[in-house]
Amino acid sequence: MSIATVALIIFIVAYVLVIFEEIIELKKSKPVLLAAGLIWFLAAFASGQNIEQSASAAIESYAELLLFLLVSFTYVNVLEERNAFSALQSWLTARGFTYRQLYWILGTFTFCLSIVLANMTTALVIGAVAVGLGRGNAKFITLACINIVVAANAGGAFCPFGDVTSLMLWQAEVLPFVAFFKLFIPAVLCWIIPAGLMTLALPKDAPPAVKSTAALKPHTRTITALAAITIFLSAWGNVALGLPPVMGMLLGLGLLQALVFYLQRQAKHRGDADLGLDSFAQMQRVDWDTLLFFLGVMFSLSGLAQFGWLAEANTALYGNFNATTANIIIGPLSALMDNVPLVYAILEMHPSLNQDQWLLLALASGVGGSMLSIGSSAGIALMGMAGKNYTFMKHLVWLPAIALGYVAAIAAHLALSS
Repeated sequence: MSIATVALIIFIVAYVLVIFEEIIELKKSKPVLLAAGLIWFLAAFASGQNIEQSASAAIESYAELLLFLLVSFTYVNVLEERNAFSALQSWLTARGFTYRQLYWILGTFTFCLSIVLANMTTALVIGAVAVGLGRGNAKFITLACINIVVAANAGGAFCPFGDVTSLMLWQAEVLPFVAFFKLFIPAVLCWIIPAGLMTLALPKDAPPAVKSTAALKPHTRTITALAAITIFLSAWGNVALGLPPVMGMLLGLGLLQALVFYLQRQAKHRGDADLGLDSFAQMQRVDWDTLLFFLGVMFSLSGLAQFGWLAEANTALYGNFNATTANIIIGPLSALMDNVPLVYAILEMHPSLNQDQWLLLALASGVGGSMLSIGSSAGIALMGMAGKNYTFMKHLVWLPAIALGYVAAIAAHLALSS
């Protein structure tokens, strides 16, 4: 057995362990980190020459992604600590909305919020609100969670900030910032069609009134405005100044740290015993398992590229099919395995695609994972949070409706690009 085959087997075994994460109770980052280290050592041994430059290129690619997501997650954690999302739940509860109204409100919030936040983060935030609002009504929680997953993936597909794969394509400079917005209409169709079909199964009554007193903590609106400024700086710095997107995010993180320092000094001068917000404490709450999972997968694939495996995959996919067919196939594939390794592998293949085809890849990989609950980080995260109210089988029931939305989205993009 060749060293190249051993490296491939190591990656396959690691990914199988990731798929069965919930059963074996092994964090998904652990097997892929181990696989990444072993594969790169095997690559260095097999090459017989210095591969430091290739390894450094892989580290650089991940560093930009890590820092971007780190800032994004930190802002979300800070806003959560300020009761921003608990206050939203309280506001919705007090308005006496029906389950169907809440379903569409939460779906709209998810679609819009995922434009600027990672789809997994958005799904967790809005999912927590949905579980709280639907307590005692399992059907509402199930359908709301499916709707949130589809909306989060659809909203994230047409903005560079909204999905890890979109962010990767933007940072790789295969698509400019403004190009992603051509996917708006396909993304809306991908969400609206299954959401409309699922509405018919929702209860028509309203949840019981619950008195809630959750209120915003001081300076929440200021921090929200600063988060919006951070997103603007990242986009404007890239489009107008040619800076990597991560530089705007780092500037935003610095502004947040400065604001927190000022607020703590003000509290100290007032003699408050509790200085309140601690931004470093919120950074410690970042989902490191997910960030390290991306590290392990990206490094494993870049290591496999040293053996020529990705070149062979490129030939098998884009050599046997035309670009449109190959990119459409990526959608169902991303429902079976996370879209991040798929897109990273394609970027490492360096296929010759025009802008419309790169956009088709962004759309297919971004929304295709909605077909199964395990197909995206948003679905996996919600399964862990909602428990028996949102499972693989309950999501699978609505696969035909979600697949119909996927087909409509692809058809819309092809029609618009032609």
